[in-house]
Amino acid sequence: MEVKSARNLNSNYRKKGALTEVLIELFLLSVGGLLFALSFPSFISEWGWFPLAFFALIPVFVVIHRSTWPRIFFYGIFFGFVSYAIFNFWLAKFSPLTLFIVPPIYSFYFLLVFPMLKAADTAFPKYGYILQSIIWVAYEYLRTKGFLGYSYGNLGYSQYLFTPIIQIASITGVWGVSLLIVYPSALLGNAFKDGFKEGFNSGIVRFKKNMKYLLVPALVYAGIFASVLLYGFIGKVDYSASKSWKTALIQQNVDPWKGGTKPYERSLNILLKLSREAVLQNPDIVIWSETSFVPGIDWHTRYRTDIDKYLLVKRLVDFLKDQKQPYVIGNDDGQLEKNEDGKEVRVDYNATVLYEKGKIIDTYRKLHLVPFTEYFPFKKTLPRIYEWLVNADTHFWKRGTKYTVFDAAGVKFSTPICFEDTFGNLIRNFVRKGADVIVNMTNDSWSYSVAAEIQHMSMAVFRAVENRRTVIRSTNGGITCSIDPNGKILDLLKPFKEGFLVSSVPVYKDKTTLYTRWGDWFAMLMVFLAITGIIVSLVRLFVKKN
Repeated sequence: MEVKSARNLNSNYRKKGALTEVLIELFLLSVGGLLFALSFPSFISEWGWFPLAFFALIPVFVVIHRSTWPRIFFYGIFFGFVSYAIFNFWLAKFSPLTLFIVPPIYSFYFLLVFPMLKAADTAFPKYGYILQSIIWVAYEYLRTKGFLGYSYGNLGYSQYLFTPIIQIASITGVWGVSLLIVYPSALLGNAFKDGFKEGFNSGIVRFKKNMKYLLVPALVYAGIFASVLLYGFIGKVDYSASKSWKTALIQQNVDPWKGGTKPYERSLNILLKLSREAVLQNPDIVIWSETSFVPGIDWHTRYRTDIDKYLLVKRLVDFLKDQKQPYVIGNDDGQLEKNEDGKEVRVDYNATVLYEKGKIIDTYRKLHLVPFTEYFPFKKTLPRIYEWLVNADTHFWKRGTKYTVFDAAGVKFSTPICFEDTFGNLIRNFVRKGADVIVNMTNDSWSYSVAAEIQHMSMAVFRAVENRRTVIRSTNGGITCSIDPNGKILDLLKPFKEGFLVSSVPVYKDKTTLYTRWGDWFAMLMVFLAITGIIVSLVRLFVKKN
Protein backbone atom coordinates (compact mmCIF):
# COMPACT_ATOMS: atom_id res chain seq x y z
CA MET A 1 0.00 0.00 0.00
CA GLU A 2 2.82 2.40 0.91
CA VAL A 3 4.56 1.72 -2.44
CA LYS A 4 1.31 2.33 -4.32
CA SER A 5 0.71 5.59 -2.45
CA ALA A 6 4.26 6.73 -3.22
CA ARG A 7 3.73 5.99 -6.90
CA ASN A 8 0.45 7.95 -6.94
CA LEU A 9 2.16 10.84 -5.16
CA ASN A 10 5.01 10.87 -7.70
CA SER A 11 2.48 10.73 -10.55
CA ASN A 12 0.60 13.72 -9.12
CA TYR A 13 3.84 15.67 -8.76
CA ARG A 14 4.75 14.91 -12.35
CA LYS A 15 1.32 16.02 -13.58
CA LYS A 16 1.52 19.26 -11.58
CA GLY A 17 5.05 19.84 -12.88
CA ALA A 18 3.95 19.26 -16.48
CA LEU A 19 0.96 21.59 -16.04
CA THR A 20 3.19 24.29 -14.56
CA GLU A 21 5.58 23.92 -17.48
CA VAL A 22 2.76 24.23 -20.01
CA LEU A 23 1.42 27.36 -18.28
CA ILE A 24 4.90 28.92 -18.28
CA GLU A 25 5.33 28.17 -21.97
CA LEU A 26 1.88 29.57 -22.83
CA PHE A 27 2.79 32.70 -20.89
CA LEU A 28 6.05 33.05 -22.84
CA LEU A 29 4.20 32.62 -26.15
CA SER A 30 1.68 35.27 -25.07
CA VAL A 31 4.52 37.66 -24.24
CA GLY A 32 6.08 36.96 -27.63
CA GLY A 33 2.75 37.57 -29.38
CA LEU A 34 2.26 40.85 -27.52
CA LEU A 35 5.79 42.10 -28.26
CA PHE A 36 5.35 41.10 -31.90
CA ALA A 37 2.15 43.17 -32.15
CA LEU A 38 3.62 46.17 -30.33
CA SER A 39 6.55 46.26 -32.75
CA PHE A 40 4.05 47.53 -35.32
CA PRO A 41 1.52 50.37 -35.07
CA SER A 42 -0.84 49.18 -32.35
CA PHE A 43 -3.59 50.08 -29.89
CA ILE A 44 -0.86 51.38 -27.54
CA SER A 45 1.34 53.30 -30.00
CA GLU A 46 -0.14 54.41 -33.33
CA TRP A 47 3.33 54.58 -34.90
CA GLY A 48 4.64 51.40 -33.28
CA TRP A 49 7.77 50.58 -31.29
CA PHE A 50 9.97 49.22 -34.07
CA PRO A 51 13.09 48.43 -31.91
CA LEU A 52 11.02 45.75 -30.12
CA ALA A 53 10.91 43.69 -33.31
CA PHE A 54 14.58 42.70 -32.94
CA PHE A 55 13.83 40.89 -29.66
CA ALA A 56 10.07 40.20 -29.76
CA LEU A 57 10.35 36.53 -30.69
CA ILE A 58 12.97 35.51 -28.10
CA PRO A 59 10.28 33.93 -25.85
CA VAL A 60 8.89 32.07 -28.87
CA PHE A 61 12.22 30.48 -29.79
CA VAL A 62 12.82 29.57 -26.13
CA VAL A 63 9.48 27.74 -26.03
CA ILE A 64 10.23 25.96 -29.31
CA HIS A 65 13.41 24.58 -27.72
CA ARG A 66 11.74 23.66 -24.38
CA SER A 67 8.59 22.14 -25.82
CA THR A 68 7.99 18.44 -26.31
CA TRP A 69 7.01 17.27 -29.78
CA PRO A 70 3.38 16.53 -28.85
CA ARG A 71 2.95 20.07 -27.47
CA ILE A 72 4.65 21.93 -30.32
CA PHE A 73 1.61 21.63 -32.61
CA PHE A 74 -0.74 23.11 -30.01
CA TYR A 75 1.73 25.90 -29.29
CA GLY A 76 1.80 26.82 -32.97
CA ILE A 77 -2.00 27.10 -33.01
CA PHE A 78 -1.97 29.15 -29.81
CA PHE A 79 0.73 31.61 -30.94
CA GLY A 80 -0.84 32.11 -34.37
CA PHE A 81 -4.18 33.02 -32.87
CA VAL A 82 -2.90 35.22 -30.03
CA SER A 83 -0.34 37.17 -32.07
CA TYR A 84 -2.70 38.02 -34.92
CA ALA A 85 -5.72 38.67 -32.71
CA ILE A 86 -3.62 41.34 -30.95
CA PHE A 87 -1.88 42.60 -34.09
CA ASN A 88 -5.07 42.82 -36.18
CA PHE A 89 -7.21 44.09 -33.31
CA TRP A 90 -8.90 46.56 -35.68
CA LEU A 91 -10.56 43.74 -37.63
CA ALA A 92 -13.12 43.47 -34.84
CA LYS A 93 -14.23 47.03 -35.61
CA PHE A 94 -14.81 46.04 -39.21
CA SER A 95 -16.73 42.90 -38.28
CA PRO A 96 -16.36 40.52 -35.31
CA LEU A 97 -16.69 37.71 -37.87
CA THR A 98 -13.20 38.52 -39.18
CA LEU A 99 -11.69 37.34 -35.90
CA PHE A 100 -13.01 33.91 -36.84
CA ILE A 101 -11.21 34.12 -40.19
CA VAL A 102 -7.77 35.77 -39.93
CA PRO A 103 -6.40 34.53 -36.54
CA PRO A 104 -7.55 30.92 -37.23
CA ILE A 105 -5.79 31.05 -40.60
CA TYR A 106 -2.56 31.98 -38.82
CA SER A 107 -3.16 29.30 -36.23
CA PHE A 108 -3.09 26.83 -39.10
CA TYR A 109 0.06 28.39 -40.59
CA PHE A 110 1.96 28.19 -37.31
CA LEU A 111 0.65 24.66 -36.75
CA LEU A 112 2.90 23.85 -39.72
CA VAL A 113 5.75 26.29 -39.03
CA PHE A 114 6.41 25.49 -35.35
CA PRO A 115 7.29 21.82 -35.98
CA MET A 116 9.72 22.95 -38.70
CA LEU A 117 11.38 25.37 -36.27
CA LYS A 118 11.49 22.57 -33.68
CA ALA A 119 13.09 20.18 -36.17
CA ALA A 120 15.79 22.76 -36.98
CA ASP A 121 16.51 23.27 -33.28
CA THR A 122 16.62 19.54 -32.52
CA ALA A 123 18.67 18.47 -35.55
CA PHE A 124 21.22 21.28 -35.14
CA PRO A 125 21.49 21.98 -31.37
CA LYS A 126 24.21 24.63 -31.74
CA TYR A 127 23.39 26.41 -34.98
CA GLY A 128 19.74 25.61 -35.61
CA TYR A 129 18.83 29.28 -35.09
CA ILE A 130 20.32 30.08 -38.53
CA LEU A 131 17.95 27.66 -40.22
CA GLN A 132 15.10 28.90 -38.00
CA SER A 133 15.65 32.46 -39.25
CA ILE A 134 15.58 31.28 -42.87
CA ILE A 135 12.41 29.24 -42.27
CA TRP A 136 10.70 32.28 -40.75
CA VAL A 137 11.43 34.49 -43.80
CA ALA A 138 10.35 31.70 -46.16
CA TYR A 139 7.08 31.40 -44.23
CA GLU A 140 6.51 35.19 -44.47
CA TYR A 141 6.96 35.06 -48.24
CA LEU A 142 4.82 31.99 -48.88
CA ARG A 143 1.87 33.34 -46.91
CA THR A 144 1.62 36.31 -49.29
CA LYS A 145 0.82 33.91 -52.12
CA GLY A 146 -2.47 32.48 -53.36
CA PHE A 147 -6.08 33.25 -52.49
CA LEU A 148 -5.27 33.90 -48.81
CA GLY A 149 -2.20 36.04 -49.54
CA TYR A 150 -1.75 38.56 -46.72
CA SER A 151 1.30 40.75 -46.11
CA TYR A 152 0.36 42.37 -42.80
CA GLY A 153 2.70 41.32 -39.99
CA ASN A 154 5.85 40.62 -41.99
CA LEU A 155 8.59 41.59 -39.55
CA GLY A 156 10.45 43.81 -42.01
CA TYR A 157 7.50 46.20 -42.24
CA SER A 158 7.93 47.12 -38.57
CA GLN A 159 11.05 49.11 -39.58
CA TYR A 160 9.32 51.59 -41.90
CA LEU A 161 10.53 54.53 -39.77
CA PHE A 162 14.12 53.22 -39.58
CA THR A 163 15.07 54.52 -43.03
CA PRO A 164 18.79 53.54 -43.02
CA ILE A 165 18.03 49.83 -42.57
CA ILE A 166 15.20 49.64 -45.11
CA GLN A 167 17.35 50.85 -48.04
CA ILE A 168 18.48 47.24 -48.50
CA ALA A 169 14.94 46.57 -49.77
CA SER A 170 16.03 48.02 -53.12
CA ILE A 171 18.07 44.81 -53.47
CA THR A 172 16.30 42.13 -51.44
CA GLY A 173 12.81 43.53 -51.06
CA VAL A 174 11.30 43.57 -47.58
CA TRP A 175 12.56 40.00 -47.09
CA GLY A 176 16.16 41.02 -46.42
CA VAL A 177 14.97 43.36 -43.69
CA SER A 178 12.85 40.56 -42.17
CA LEU A 179 15.92 38.32 -42.00
CA LEU A 180 17.87 41.04 -40.19
CA ILE A 181 15.02 41.40 -37.69
CA VAL A 182 14.27 37.75 -36.89
CA TYR A 183 17.91 36.63 -36.59
CA PRO A 184 18.65 38.29 -33.19
CA SER A 185 15.53 36.72 -31.66
CA ALA A 186 16.51 33.28 -32.94
CA LEU A 187 20.11 33.66 -31.78
CA LEU A 188 19.28 34.98 -28.30
CA GLY A 189 16.48 32.44 -28.01
CA ASN A 190 19.15 29.82 -28.50
CA ALA A 191 21.32 31.45 -25.81
CA PHE A 192 18.43 31.50 -23.32
CA LYS A 193 17.16 28.05 -24.26
CA ASP A 194 18.20 26.41 -20.97
CA GLY A 195 16.17 28.95 -19.01
CA PHE A 196 16.28 29.44 -15.25
CA LYS A 197 14.98 26.10 -14.04
CA GLU A 198 17.82 25.78 -11.53
CA GLY A 199 17.73 29.40 -10.36
CA PHE A 200 18.64 32.81 -11.70
CA ASN A 201 22.40 32.52 -11.16
CA SER A 202 22.51 29.13 -12.79
CA GLY A 203 20.53 30.48 -15.75
CA ILE A 204 23.01 33.33 -16.22
CA VAL A 205 25.91 30.87 -16.11
CA ARG A 206 24.26 28.74 -18.81
CA PHE A 207 23.51 31.84 -20.88
CA LYS A 208 27.18 32.90 -20.76
CA LYS A 209 28.25 29.38 -21.68
CA ASN A 210 25.92 29.34 -24.67
CA MET A 211 27.08 32.78 -25.77
CA LYS A 212 30.66 31.54 -26.06
CA TYR A 213 29.88 29.59 -29.22
CA LEU A 214 27.37 32.27 -30.30
CA LEU A 215 29.88 35.10 -30.00
CA VAL A 216 31.33 34.70 -33.48
CA PRO A 217 27.88 34.50 -35.19
CA ALA A 218 26.83 37.56 -33.17
CA LEU A 219 29.88 39.48 -34.34
CA VAL A 220 29.26 38.41 -37.95
CA TYR A 221 25.67 39.66 -37.63
CA ALA A 222 26.93 42.96 -36.17
CA GLY A 223 29.24 43.34 -39.18
CA ILE A 224 26.43 42.63 -41.64
CA PHE A 225 24.12 45.01 -39.77
CA ALA A 226 26.76 47.77 -39.90
CA SER A 227 27.22 47.16 -43.64
CA VAL A 228 23.46 47.44 -44.20
CA LEU A 229 23.41 50.72 -42.27
CA LEU A 230 26.35 52.00 -44.32
CA TYR A 231 24.51 51.10 -47.52
CA GLY A 232 21.46 52.86 -46.07
CA PHE A 233 23.38 56.12 -45.84
CA ILE A 234 25.29 55.95 -49.14
CA GLY A 235 22.72 54.04 -51.24
CA LYS A 236 19.96 56.65 -51.16
CA VAL A 237 19.18 58.24 -54.52
CA ASP A 238 19.56 61.95 -55.20
CA TYR A 239 16.38 63.19 -56.87
CA SER A 240 17.04 66.92 -56.51
CA ALA A 241 17.31 67.35 -60.28
CA SER A 242 14.13 65.39 -60.99
CA LYS A 243 10.94 66.92 -62.31
CA SER A 244 8.45 68.04 -59.67
CA TRP A 245 4.79 66.97 -59.89
CA LYS A 246 2.26 69.00 -57.92
CA THR A 247 -0.59 66.77 -56.78
CA ALA A 248 -3.80 67.60 -54.91
CA LEU A 249 -4.99 64.65 -52.79
CA ILE A 250 -8.61 64.89 -51.64
CA GLN A 251 -9.64 63.25 -48.34
CA GLN A 252 -13.42 63.56 -47.93
CA ASN A 253 -13.59 61.36 -44.80
CA VAL A 254 -16.95 59.82 -45.73
CA ASP A 255 -17.35 56.06 -45.61
CA PRO A 256 -18.49 54.96 -49.12
CA TRP A 257 -19.65 51.63 -47.68
CA LYS A 258 -22.64 53.45 -46.24
CA GLY A 259 -24.54 53.26 -49.52
CA GLY A 260 -27.58 55.08 -50.85
CA THR A 261 -28.30 58.24 -52.79
CA LYS A 262 -28.12 60.56 -49.77
CA PRO A 263 -24.69 59.36 -48.53
CA TYR A 264 -23.36 59.44 -52.09
CA GLU A 265 -24.67 62.98 -52.56
CA ARG A 266 -23.13 64.12 -49.27
CA SER A 267 -19.78 62.60 -50.27
CA LEU A 268 -19.93 64.29 -53.68
CA ASN A 269 -20.67 67.66 -52.07
CA ILE A 270 -17.55 67.35 -49.93
CA LEU A 271 -15.40 66.14 -52.82
CA LEU A 272 -16.44 69.06 -55.04
CA LYS A 273 -15.99 71.58 -52.24
CA LEU A 274 -12.48 70.35 -51.36
CA SER A 275 -11.48 70.07 -55.02
CA ARG A 276 -12.52 73.69 -55.70
CA GLU A 277 -10.37 74.80 -52.78
CA ALA A 278 -7.42 72.62 -53.81
CA VAL A 279 -7.29 73.81 -57.45
CA LEU A 280 -6.78 77.38 -56.21
CA GLN A 281 -3.19 76.25 -55.49
CA ASN A 282 -2.84 75.32 -59.17
CA PRO A 283 -1.89 71.61 -58.89
CA ASP A 284 -0.99 69.56 -61.95
CA ILE A 285 -3.55 66.88 -61.13
CA VAL A 286 -6.35 66.18 -58.63
CA ILE A 287 -6.62 62.71 -57.11
CA TRP A 288 -9.57 61.29 -55.20
CA SER A 289 -9.53 58.02 -53.21
CA GLU A 290 -10.74 54.46 -53.74
CA THR A 291 -14.48 54.39 -54.62
CA SER A 292 -14.60 58.03 -53.56
CA PHE A 293 -17.52 58.35 -55.98
CA VAL A 294 -19.50 55.11 -56.00
CA PRO A 295 -22.10 55.42 -58.82
CA GLY A 296 -20.42 54.17 -62.00
CA ILE A 297 -19.55 57.14 -64.21
CA ASP A 298 -19.28 55.08 -67.37
CA TRP A 299 -22.33 52.92 -66.60
CA HIS A 300 -24.75 55.73 -65.76
CA THR A 301 -23.51 57.81 -68.69
CA ARG A 302 -24.55 55.03 -71.07
CA TYR A 303 -27.54 53.53 -69.21
CA ARG A 304 -30.43 55.01 -67.22
CA THR A 305 -30.96 52.18 -64.76
CA ASP A 306 -31.19 54.48 -61.73
CA ILE A 307 -32.31 58.08 -62.24
CA ASP A 308 -30.99 59.31 -58.86
CA LYS A 309 -27.52 57.92 -59.47
CA TYR A 310 -27.59 59.22 -63.05
CA LEU A 311 -28.29 62.75 -61.79
CA LEU A 312 -25.31 62.49 -59.41
CA VAL A 313 -23.09 61.30 -62.27
CA LYS A 314 -24.34 64.13 -64.49
CA ARG A 315 -23.56 66.66 -61.78
CA LEU A 316 -20.03 65.27 -61.44
CA VAL A 317 -19.45 65.19 -65.20
CA ASP A 318 -20.67 68.79 -65.57
CA PHE A 319 -18.18 69.81 -62.88
CA LEU A 320 -15.29 67.92 -64.48
CA LYS A 321 -15.92 69.50 -67.91
CA ASP A 322 -14.99 72.88 -66.49
CA GLN A 323 -11.76 71.70 -64.82
CA LYS A 324 -8.42 72.38 -66.47
CA GLN A 325 -6.64 69.72 -64.38
CA PRO A 326 -7.05 65.99 -65.03
CA TYR A 327 -8.86 64.08 -62.26
CA VAL A 328 -8.12 60.57 -61.01
CA ILE A 329 -11.23 59.08 -59.40
CA GLY A 330 -11.87 55.81 -57.59
CA ASN A 331 -15.11 54.46 -59.03
CA ASP A 332 -17.36 51.42 -59.40
CA ASP A 333 -16.92 50.46 -63.05
CA GLY A 334 -20.02 48.56 -64.21
CA GLN A 335 -19.85 46.75 -67.53
CA LEU A 336 -22.11 44.44 -69.54
CA GLU A 337 -20.33 41.13 -70.13
CA LYS A 338 -21.39 37.64 -71.11
CA ASN A 339 -21.60 35.07 -68.33
CA GLU A 340 -21.02 31.30 -68.52
CA ASP A 341 -24.45 30.83 -70.14
CA GLY A 342 -23.75 33.41 -72.82
CA LYS A 343 -26.15 35.97 -71.36
CA GLU A 344 -25.17 39.61 -70.97
CA VAL A 345 -25.09 40.59 -67.30
CA ARG A 346 -23.68 43.52 -65.38
CA VAL A 347 -20.33 42.95 -63.68
CA ASP A 348 -18.58 45.47 -61.44
CA TYR A 349 -14.90 46.31 -61.14
CA ASN A 350 -13.23 48.21 -58.34
CA ALA A 351 -11.65 50.77 -60.63
CA THR A 352 -9.81 54.03 -61.15
CA VAL A 353 -10.78 56.35 -63.99
CA LEU A 354 -8.69 59.16 -65.49
CA TYR A 355 -11.04 61.97 -66.49
CA GLU A 356 -9.70 64.74 -68.69
CA LYS A 357 -11.03 67.09 -71.37
CA GLY A 358 -14.62 66.19 -70.64
CA LYS A 359 -14.32 62.40 -70.93
CA ILE A 360 -12.86 59.22 -69.47
CA ILE A 361 -9.38 58.81 -70.95
CA ASP A 362 -8.48 55.44 -69.43
CA THR A 363 -9.55 52.98 -66.71
CA TYR A 364 -7.64 50.72 -64.34
CA ARG A 365 -9.46 47.72 -62.85
CA LYS A 366 -8.16 46.20 -59.65
CA LEU A 367 -6.02 43.10 -60.25
CA HIS A 368 -5.60 41.67 -56.73
CA LEU A 369 -8.88 41.53 -54.83
CA VAL A 370 -9.22 41.10 -51.07
CA PRO A 371 -10.19 37.50 -50.21
CA PHE A 372 -13.62 37.02 -48.63
CA THR A 373 -14.55 40.73 -48.69
CA GLU A 374 -14.08 41.43 -52.43
CA TYR A 375 -14.14 38.03 -54.03
CA PHE A 376 -14.59 34.33 -53.25
CA PRO A 377 -13.69 31.95 -56.10
CA PHE A 378 -15.16 28.83 -54.45
CA LYS A 379 -18.85 29.56 -55.02
CA LYS A 380 -19.54 26.06 -56.40
CA THR A 381 -17.23 24.04 -54.15
CA LEU A 382 -18.06 25.90 -50.92
CA PRO A 383 -21.60 27.22 -51.51
CA ARG A 384 -22.47 27.62 -47.82
CA ILE A 385 -19.50 29.89 -47.14
CA TYR A 386 -20.36 31.87 -50.28
CA GLU A 387 -23.97 32.31 -49.11
CA TRP A 388 -22.77 33.30 -45.64
CA LEU A 389 -20.57 36.01 -47.15
CA VAL A 390 -23.37 37.28 -49.39
CA ASN A 391 -25.78 37.41 -46.43
CA ALA A 392 -23.13 39.40 -44.52
CA ASP A 393 -23.56 42.14 -47.19
CA THR A 394 -20.29 41.39 -48.97
CA HIS A 395 -19.85 43.22 -52.28
CA PHE A 396 -17.98 41.05 -54.79
CA TRP A 397 -15.98 42.56 -57.65
CA LYS A 398 -14.63 41.08 -60.85
CA ARG A 399 -10.87 40.97 -61.20
CA GLY A 400 -9.12 43.18 -63.75
CA THR A 401 -6.55 41.85 -66.20
CA LYS A 402 -4.35 44.78 -67.24
CA TYR A 403 -1.45 46.66 -65.61
CA THR A 404 -2.68 50.10 -66.63
CA VAL A 405 -0.19 52.98 -66.83
CA PHE A 406 -1.90 56.38 -67.05
CA ASP A 407 -0.30 59.34 -68.81
CA ALA A 408 -1.52 62.71 -67.56
CA ALA A 409 -0.07 66.11 -66.62
CA GLY A 410 3.22 65.03 -68.19
CA VAL A 411 3.72 62.03 -65.89
CA LYS A 412 3.26 58.28 -66.31
CA PHE A 413 1.74 56.70 -63.21
CA SER A 414 -0.23 53.67 -62.04
CA THR A 415 -2.94 53.43 -59.41
CA PRO A 416 -2.87 50.17 -57.42
CA ILE A 417 -6.03 50.11 -55.33
CA CYS A 418 -5.89 49.74 -51.53
CA PHE A 419 -4.73 46.21 -50.62
CA GLU A 420 -2.63 45.94 -53.79
CA ASP A 421 0.24 48.08 -52.52
CA THR A 422 0.93 45.50 -49.82
CA PHE A 423 2.40 43.17 -52.49
CA GLY A 424 5.88 44.13 -53.67
CA ASN A 425 5.90 42.03 -56.82
CA LEU A 426 2.64 43.54 -58.06
CA ILE A 427 3.91 47.13 -57.66
CA ARG A 428 7.18 46.12 -59.31
CA ASN A 429 5.20 45.02 -62.37
CA PHE A 430 3.60 48.47 -62.67
CA VAL A 431 7.06 50.03 -62.65
CA ARG A 432 8.30 47.55 -65.25
CA LYS A 433 5.32 48.52 -67.42
CA GLY A 434 6.47 52.14 -67.33
CA ALA A 435 5.01 53.79 -64.22
CA ASP A 436 7.25 56.59 -62.93
CA VAL A 437 5.05 57.32 -59.91
CA ILE A 438 2.84 54.96 -57.89
CA VAL A 439 -0.48 56.44 -56.77
CA ASN A 440 -2.23 54.22 -54.22
CA MET A 441 -6.01 54.73 -53.99
CA THR A 442 -7.22 53.56 -50.58
CA ASN A 443 -10.24 53.41 -48.30
CA ASP A 444 -9.17 52.31 -44.82
CA SER A 445 -11.76 54.42 -43.02
CA TRP A 446 -13.84 51.31 -42.25
CA SER A 447 -11.19 50.25 -39.70
CA TYR A 448 -11.89 53.28 -37.45
CA SER A 449 -8.25 52.86 -36.38
CA VAL A 450 -5.28 55.12 -37.07
CA ALA A 451 -2.93 52.24 -36.20
CA ALA A 452 -4.53 50.07 -38.90
CA GLU A 453 -4.08 52.85 -41.43
CA ILE A 454 -0.41 53.31 -40.49
CA GLN A 455 0.16 49.55 -40.71
CA HIS A 456 -1.04 49.82 -44.31
CA MET A 457 1.04 52.93 -45.04
CA SER A 458 4.18 51.27 -43.65
CA MET A 459 4.11 48.78 -46.52
CA ALA A 460 3.83 51.60 -49.08
CA VAL A 461 7.13 52.96 -47.69
CA PHE A 462 8.81 49.73 -48.82
CA ARG A 463 7.24 49.92 -52.28
CA ALA A 464 8.96 53.30 -52.73
CA VAL A 465 12.38 51.99 -51.65
CA GLU A 466 12.13 48.70 -53.56
CA ASN A 467 11.60 50.47 -56.88
CA ARG A 468 13.11 53.92 -56.14
CA ARG A 469 9.86 55.55 -57.17
CA THR A 470 7.73 58.16 -55.44
CA VAL A 471 4.60 56.71 -53.84
CA ILE A 472 1.50 58.85 -53.30
CA ARG A 473 -1.43 57.69 -51.18
CA SER A 474 -4.82 59.30 -51.71
CA THR A 475 -7.21 57.92 -49.10
CA ASN A 476 -10.74 58.37 -47.85
CA GLY A 477 -9.79 58.93 -44.21
CA GLY A 478 -6.05 58.20 -43.91
CA ILE A 479 -3.20 57.90 -44.31
CA THR A 480 -3.06 60.46 -47.16
CA CYS A 481 0.61 61.19 -47.78
CA SER A 482 3.52 61.34 -50.20
CA ILE A 483 6.67 59.21 -49.86
CA ASP A 484 9.93 59.87 -51.67
CA PRO A 485 12.03 57.20 -53.48
CA ASN A 486 14.12 56.72 -50.32
CA GLY A 487 11.11 55.86 -48.16
CA LYS A 488 10.91 59.23 -46.40
CA ILE A 489 7.41 60.55 -45.71
CA LEU A 490 7.37 64.02 -47.28
CA ASP A 491 3.86 65.27 -46.49
CA LEU A 492 1.02 63.81 -44.46
CA LEU A 493 -2.59 64.76 -43.83
CA LYS A 494 -4.16 64.08 -40.45
CA PRO A 495 -6.30 60.92 -40.55
CA PHE A 496 -10.08 60.95 -40.14
CA LYS A 497 -10.19 64.65 -41.01
CA GLU A 498 -11.92 66.25 -43.99
CA GLY A 499 -9.31 68.09 -46.05
CA PHE A 500 -6.84 68.05 -48.92
CA LEU A 501 -3.07 67.78 -49.31
CA VAL A 502 -1.25 69.65 -52.07
CA SER A 503 2.19 68.10 -52.34
CA SER A 504 5.01 68.59 -54.85
CA VAL A 505 6.73 65.24 -55.34
CA PRO A 506 9.78 64.17 -57.35
CA VAL A 507 9.28 62.19 -60.56
CA TYR A 508 12.46 60.14 -60.21
CA LYS A 509 13.09 57.49 -62.88
CA ASP A 510 16.87 57.47 -63.31
CA LYS A 511 17.51 54.16 -61.56
CA THR A 512 16.17 50.65 -61.99
CA THR A 513 16.79 48.64 -58.83
CA LEU A 514 17.82 45.03 -58.55
CA TYR A 515 14.45 44.35 -56.93
CA THR A 516 12.61 45.88 -59.87
CA ARG A 517 14.63 43.68 -62.22
CA TRP A 518 14.60 40.40 -60.29
CA GLY A 519 11.63 40.70 -57.94
CA ASP A 520 11.43 38.39 -54.93
CA TRP A 521 14.65 36.54 -55.72
CA PHE A 522 15.86 36.77 -52.11
CA ALA A 523 12.61 35.36 -50.73
CA MET A 524 12.73 32.47 -53.19
CA LEU A 525 16.32 31.78 -52.13
CA MET A 526 15.09 31.62 -48.51
CA VAL A 527 12.36 29.16 -49.56
CA PHE A 528 14.93 26.94 -51.30
CA LEU A 529 17.30 27.01 -48.32
CA ALA A 530 14.43 26.39 -45.89
CA ILE A 531 13.15 23.34 -47.79
CA THR A 532 16.69 21.97 -48.11
CA GLY A 533 17.39 22.61 -44.42
CA ILE A 534 14.15 20.96 -43.28
CA ILE A 535 14.87 17.86 -45.36
CA VAL A 536 18.40 17.62 -43.94
CA SER A 537 17.01 18.13 -40.42
CA LEU A 538 14.50 15.29 -40.83
CA VAL A 539 17.20 13.00 -42.19
CA ARG A 540 19.48 13.80 -39.23
CA LEU A 541 16.66 13.18 -36.76
CA PHE A 542 15.82 9.88 -38.43
CA VAL A 543 19.46 8.78 -38.32
CA LYS A 544 19.80 9.77 -34.66
CA LYS A 545 16.65 7.88 -33.73
CA ASN A 546 17.81 4.72 -35.45
